Amino acid sequence: MAATDTISDMLTRIRNACLVGHPKTKVPTTKMTLSIAKVLKQEGFIEDFVQEGEGIKKHLIISLKYKKNRQPIIKKLKRISKPGLRVYSNRKELPKVLGGIGIAIVSTSRGIMTDREARHQGIGGEVLCHVW
Repeated sequence: MAATDTISDMLTRIRNACLVGHPKTKVPTTKMTLSIAKVLKQEGFIEDFVQEGEGIKKHLIISLKYKKNRQPIIKKLKRISKPGLRVYSNRKELPKVLGGIGIAIVSTSRGIMTDREARHQGIGGEVLCHVW
């Protein structure tokens, strides 16, 4: 069955895999999920990701990151902007997640980036999710 909200589907798969301690999880590839995976890797929340398959059967294999005591690096993933209720924020009102410990992933006119990058570039956008 096709997911109508690919971002929520991706976040749920990562959250579930972290809860049970899986080393990897498989997510259907879209431009959006690929961009979010790049941001998560850049910020150190995941180890790595690779694309597998061809055409409509492309998947991202995301390698999750754990601490030495097998505690996941990602404590919480929270979807903010949903298909039924979009949440936009200008550059002055971009959220700081846990006082800067976590990140907000923002979809801007210049691509997907963290709240810090968007604030630095002076642009706002749609707040997709919070990660900490």
